[in-house]
Amino acid sequence: MDAHKGTFLTGGKAGMSTLRARAAVLAAAAGPLGLAAAGLAPPGPALALGAGLALVSWLLVRTKPAARPLPVPPDGKALPRDPARDALERLPVPVLVIAAQERVVFANDAARALFGGHEPGVLLPALIRHPQALAAVRRAASTGRQHDARFAMGRPDERFMRLLALPLPDRRLLLMCSDETQLHRAEHMRAGFLANASHELRTPLASLSGYIDTLRGHARNDAAAQARFLDIMAGQAGRMGRLIDDLLSLSRIEMDEHLPPSAVVDLGAVIRDVRDALRPIAKADSVVLDLALPEEPVAITGDRDQVVQMVQNLVDNAIKYSAPGSRVQISLRCTSTAMQDKALGETAPRLHIVTAPRTSGTAWAVLQVRDSGPGIAAEHLPRLGGRFYRVEEGKSGTRTGTGLGLAIVKHIVARHQGGLSVESLPGTGTVFTVALAQAPAGQG
Repeated sequence: MDAHKGTFLTGGKAGMSTLRARAAVLAAAAGPLGLAAAGLAPPGPALALGAGLALVSWLLVRTKPAARPLPVPPDGKALPRDPARDALERLPVPVLVIAAQERVVFANDAARALFGGHEPGVLLPALIRHPQALAAVRRAASTGRQHDARFAMGRPDERFMRLLALPLPDRRLLLMCSDETQLHRAEHMRAGFLANASHELRTPLASLSGYIDTLRGHARNDAAAQARFLDIMAGQAGRMGRLIDDLLSLSRIEMDEHLPPSAVVDLGAVIRDVRDALRPIAKADSVVLDLALPEEPVAITGDRDQVVQMVQNLVDNAIKYSAPGSRVQISLRCTSTAMQDKALGETAPRLHIVTAPRTSGTAWAVLQVRDSGPGIAAEHLPRLGGRFYRVEEGKSGTRTGTGLGLAIVKHIVARHQGGLSVESLPGTGTVFTVALAQAPAGQG
């Protein structure tokens, strides 16, 4: 009631002020208009004088609008927000603020998610139990300068973190954590890759160097030895050439892995081309290539050169591990499910090297390459697809691979957003399965 009354009174006062202003304007204009009406002044100048006086009077007596009161919260308390605290809260990196005695006085959402034991006022050593990180924090507190440290967290998976300690006023410290796990793994992979590549190249180079010294020495005049050594040297040079080609190919595939292909490829035609290209090698190893393909084209969205390389690597591996007189079976089928059925039975161990995306309504083209070789022991399956990893046991021929074939296949399948799995039973054989999404109708 009082509030409405106050509003009414305020409105009444404003109305009275408006009436007084209007009266003053009319009085200022009435004088010249009265003189014009009585014939004591010309009408035109009298009207102009009256309008001018009316305007001046309105400017002098007009009322200013009353300022609107600020809205008041229902509880009557308006607590100011801290923009700096809000900004730290929204940062995607973990941020902590610690005060005296290393007590945590602030932790943003990312920090609370990283350090599960956070509570208001908790001591920092209860959250970060790493001597290097705590030492960096204490150095920053004692010197007043920023310090950083790197440490590993082992829960649930090993993560590599970098902590930066920044001094704040009032003897406080701001701690920022950044996750460097991917960087650490990439560096570790790079170091391992260089070591393996150097080892793979050093072996044929050492062999070439040894045979060159032999040809320069006691085999200088031995024609039979020269012919034999030159054949071996040609084989070692070819091995180095294949390794360099595979390294360059893997590098190109990795650079384009984030770019999905857009061309339409007939997977059945690719398989036939690969069969024709590898038929001389299979014949030399006394291996028969059996094809089971649909009569109609099977269109997928892909990069044809990479799809050819993928199929060729899988079939070439199957030939290498097949015994003379055996068969390599290459089949292609269209299905609505990927990686569901097990080719070697339910008891055969299977490893998904690349997991196919679970997308409803996707039509899949499923390629299977099966050999009847000695099979692969279960302990070797998790390492398949790794760079330079080779399973030499049970290989029937003398051809030596580079150890990069399956790594190339894995990256090609990943770029094509498909799936890759392997099944194997010792004494039965091995089956590699590739699932690629069929091209939408009308594409291409």
